Amino acid sequence: MPQTRVEPCASAPTCAARRVVAAIAALLAACLAPGPAAAQIGSDRYAAIVLESRTGRVLIAANADDQRYPASLTKMMTLYMLFEALRDGRVQLTTPIRMSEEAASRPPSKLGLPVGATLSVEQAILALVTKSANDVAAAVGEHLAGSEERFGQMMTLRARAIGMTRTTFRNASGLPDPDNVTTARDMATLGQRLINDFPNRYHYFSTVHFNWGRAMIRNHNRMLGDYEGADGIKTGFIRDSGFNIVTSALRDGVRLVGVTMGGSSWVERDRHMGALLDQGFAQMGVAPRPPSSIMAAVPAVGAARAATVARSGGADRRAASARAPA
Repeated sequence: MPQTRVEPCASAPTCAARRVVAAIAALLAACLAPGPAAAQIGSDRYAAIVLESRTGRVLIAANADDQRYPASLTKMMTLYMLFEALRDGRVQLTTPIRMSEEAASRPPSKLGLPVGATLSVEQAILALVTKSANDVAAAVGEHLAGSEERFGQMMTLRARAIGMTRTTFRNASGLPDPDNVTTARDMATLGQRLINDFPNRYHYFSTVHFNWGRAMIRNHNRMLGDYEGADGIKTGFIRDSGFNIVTSALRDGVRLVGVTMGGSSWVERDRHMGALLDQGFAQMGVAPRPPSSIMAAVPAVGAARAATVARSGGADRRAASARAPA
């Protein structure tokens, strides 16, 4: 903390008052001084990482290898698997995906297709990116693997093959399951691989909204259009994870991939993600930008009510909508 010199005074009361004023001034100076972005206050599930996408160089890391619940960040892997199927010719963008009774039973967020209805692969991609639709994620898993349980096994094997060493997937959506776990480092790896492995598909993650019938569905990711250079990737929330986000941003030819997990609100999460990316770009020599509206806001900061990963085996795997991913 900066040292503040206090001049001698004639009386004890005056001296005491001056000391109080000096202490307050010093505290304010310390609080307002630039420094590293602070972690979410009160969160025992906080984790974060920022890496440079081209080389994978880690710029910032905190609890990056501790296991966390991914929530809807899981759908990034569902999309990775779907993009692979497109690349390999196993599906086309126009291929219909049928909504089964099991898939339709998933809690919100969901698209709400009736049992037996279909949507195209491209519509499924857009629904996963924007609406984070749990019913569509389950239907995609069933289409590619025959069952969502089998799809979770395939997701896990593929995740390990691309370097996600501490991740296990149990479903296609990220709905609560005690064994559906990941780390900030693994999620950053997945974000990096989506960008580098599917350069012709990554643009879907920058979709701000898409039309579904008469409805216009907006993307849950508010970093798009708010943080300069942000063009994806995915948000997630369940009660036990707190608010998670993976964000990629491109400035002056430098692309960063950042992960923040365990936020107490989407505002706090996004502000923290923006601060971390700002630090990362500064490390890479990229000129700073004016603060965005989300960075300029002053939200209330509360505890991130997120559980530890160790939970009883009887935990509810089909939680109510209040716990659904976002």
